[in-house]
Amino acid sequence: MPTDPYVPVPLDERPRQQQNFAPGVHMPAARGWVADRPGDLRARPPRGPLTGNPGPNVGFALTLAHRARDRFRLEPGEHVDDAVAAVAELAMKRAATFGRAPTVLDVDFAIELLGYAGAAPDDVRRWRPGVVRGAEHEYVVRRAIADAVSTSLLRLSLQELPEQLSIVRASIAASAHPDAEVREAADEVVTDADL
Repeated sequence: MPTDPYVPVPLDERPRQQQNFAPGVHMPAARGWVADRPGDLRARPPRGPLTGNPGPNVGFALTLAHRARDRFRLEPGEHVDDAVAAVAELAMKRAATFGRAPTVLDVDFAIELLGYAGAAPDDVRRWRPGVVRGAEHEYVVRRAIADAVSTSLLRLSLQELPEQLSIVRASIAASAHPDAEVREAADEVVTDADL
């Protein structure tokens, strides 16, 4: 509750910041924290299909993706809400691999990865609408897209990404698209890149 400035504050109620300590007294070092409460995960979060990537404040990626939605170059039949959901999911995973909250750079990375920046090749424009269809409402669709991209590729910088784009996009198309000919084309791209 606010107090008028002319009301004296007792010494016990002043903030106990470092400058208020007596000479020679210092702040104690931070103690380590152990997950010992009931319900805490002991070692690490569960891993596997559909478990996601936990990280601090990852939901902020949705806000950032909504702000960037005007920059998306969509194909006919694509819904902007599906694109926002797919971009946000990739941005969440990328931020979680660094152990931090999502930033605009994570969203830009995902936009570039999925080809929404406008410079996508024709094959990406063909498979992308089918891959992201329903991503706004279907968790499985979003996870399939995010799980198709390896953690090591998400840790690349935006400047290093163009060298790996064909491999990553082929991986997304192969894992998320049910069409057999897309899978075969993706296998060819990955095989050629590995040689």
